[in-house]
Amino acid sequence: MLLILLFAIGYLAIVFEHALGVNKAASALLTGVACWTAYILAGDHHTIGDALVHQMGDLSGILFFLLGAMTIVELIDAHDGFELITSRIKTVSRRRLLVVVALLGFVMSAVLDNLTASIVMMSLVRKLVRDDEDKMMYGGAVIVAANAGGVWSPIGDVTTTMLWIGGQITTTTIIKHLLVPALVSVAVPVLWLGLRMKGNVRRPEADVSERVRPTTPLERRMVLIVGGGVLLFVPVFKTLTHLPPFMGILLGLGVLWTVTELIHKSKNDERKSALSVAGALQRVDSQSILFFLGILLAIGALQSAGLLTSLAHHMDETIGNVDVITMSIGLSSAVVDNVPLVAAAQGMYSLAHFPTDHHFWLFLAYCAGTGGSILIIGSAAGIAVMGMQRITFGWYVRKLSLPALLGYLAGALAYLGIAQV
Repeated sequence: MLLILLFAIGYLAIVFEHALGVNKAASALLTGVACWTAYILAGDHHTIGDALVHQMGDLSGILFFLLGAMTIVELIDAHDGFELITSRIKTVSRRRLLVVVALLGFVMSAVLDNLTASIVMMSLVRKLVRDDEDKMMYGGAVIVAANAGGVWSPIGDVTTTMLWIGGQITTTTIIKHLLVPALVSVAVPVLWLGLRMKGNVRRPEADVSERVRPTTPLERRMVLIVGGGVLLFVPVFKTLTHLPPFMGILLGLGVLWTVTELIHKSKNDERKSALSVAGALQRVDSQSILFFLGILLAIGALQSAGLLTSLAHHMDETIGNVDVITMSIGLSSAVVDNVPLVAAAQGMYSLAHFPTDHHFWLFLAYCAGTGGSILIIGSAAGIAVMGMQRITFGWYVRKLSLPALLGYLAGALAYLGIAQV
């Protein structure tokens, strides 16, 4: 009960960040430490200490992945690499740009993963949109599209990767059954937002300081190709080596780091400082990484204490209907991370109970992935965009939660309808 109370207090502090005047990263860190402190004081120090070390092993992988991906994106951005993409997006219509952003995020998330895709897409949005309100609106669309794009690919989301590695789903089956529901879950929010958008966006004015950076068109293309290539190679590296994704992203960062050092080796330190990894690290939003750490620490305490598993068992006993349970897990993933929820479901049901590619596993992949879009802290993509664009919890609830919920329900109905055929 104390853990639940501490988590609730911290959650409210994050929600009312601006009213309290306390940065959400500070609230998240305090919540994470408080939850583990309360947990270890009430139990066996050695067992809980070992659990914390195990949790930090998983969390560090996520944090290093986030840091590496953000640094790669910053390096590409510093070299104006994204200009090669944004220059081809000519439309300034708010509605048309919304469709372009959503489609790019949807496809990119399936090829990379929803976290990396959201980071890349927000960098593109910043190049295409000037006004903060518009940036936040497109940021919300990026979250919805990235989470939906991740559910129909075995490498698009952490939860689908978990189910894929665990033998619960196969690649061809998940694409066949979840592509259409995922598209529906994006189409509904995009239609909702598009009907409320009018006029044109204002493009950012050219930054003179960027124009005089010592980069040539060849250097920009080279950094974009290498940077994009190493991001695309991450899932391939994982498949070939079975090492966790953060190892692939660190390999990619090392490669791009080496390439940029060789490109600019003849330039003086002052001219190349903004184009180096050191310069990129200074621009990486460390607050969002610390916020991510605090949130995942708090959720890890709830998971280690068995509260999430108990919740899953309670739903199994009281609800009974598998489809309702799965949709409830999806709604729960809007509040807590979908990874421990899916892990709990994997622990509850064996492959003997639900074999590979069973309806339950496929529906779980959809619900856990898209349900995280209902609230901004419900997914890694949401937390990344929240940190990068300073989107508040309350703003997202007012503008995006309802359309995201409607998209989630519409996609679920689409899946259930297809499953009956």
